Amino acid sequence: MVKASVIIPALNEEKLISNVLGQFTDEDIKKYNLELIVSDGGSTDKTLEKVKNYACSVIEHKEKVKQNISQGRNNGASISRGDVLIFFNADTRISDKKKFFERIFEVLKDDKIAAIACPIYVFPEEEKLFDKAFHTFYNNYVIMLNKFFMGMGRGECHIVKREFYEKVAGYDEKLFAGEDFDLYKRLRKHGKIHFMRDIPIFESPRRYRKFGYTRVVYDWLKNSIWVTLFHKSSSSEWEAVR
Repeated sequence: MVKASVIIPALNEEKLISNVLGQFTDEDIKKYNLELIVSDGGSTDKTLEKVKNYACSVIEHKEKVKQNISQGRNNGASISRGDVLIFFNADTRISDKKKFFERIFEVLKDDKIAAIACPIYVFPEEEKLFDKAFHTFYNNYVIMLNKFFMGMGRGECHIVKREFYEKVAGYDEKLFAGEDFDLYKRLRKHGKIHFMRDIPIFESPRRYRKFGYTRVVYDWLKNSIWVTLFHKSSSSEWEAVR
C-alpha cells in the first residue's frame, strides 16, 4: 500500500496547529497509511506543546539563523518515509478528507503525473464575497498556467511523488518567497501537474485581512517575476502573520 507523509512546516502557530493536525484521526492514519510530521522553525509560543497531543513526528530548527519555509518543508521531508509527500501550511483545512485521499492515490497511479495542485479558498465561516470572487479567479488562473504554460500550485497544499521531489532536489532553500511556484515550475519539466478542481483546501484569511489583497497579490507577482528571471526572491523574508 502506498504510504503518504503529511508534512506541516510551522512557526508560532499555537492558534491553528491543532486545527490542521486534528483533522487526522488514528483511523485516518491507518486507513490511508499516513505519517504526520511537523517541521518547527523555532517556535517560541505553545506550538510544540500542542503538537505533543497528536501522533506525529517533530523535527525542530534550533539554529540561531532564521529558517525559511523552503528549509522547513525540506527538513520535514528529510525524515519522511512516504512514497507521496503532502505539504500543508499550518493554517489550512481539507474540505473533504475521504475524497481527498482516495482521489490523490488514484490520480498518482499515473506514472506521468509528478504532482497535484488543489483550489484554495478562505475558511467558509470567514469567507466574504470578495474572498470568493478573488479565489475563484485565481484558481482558474492556476489551472490555465498548468494547462498551457508552466507548473503552478499554491503552497497551502502541495502533493508530490517522492521520486519527482527527489529528482528536482526539493524546494530551493535560497528562496524566501515564490518557492511554491518555483517547485511546480521545475516539476512540470519532468511530469504532469494534475489539478483537483473539485476538492478545495481552505486557508485562514489572516494575511488578506492584515495587508489587503492588493499588497498580497503585488508580493506574489513580484516574487514570481524575480524567481523566473533571476532565480531569487525579491523579498528578503516572508513576513509571518499570526
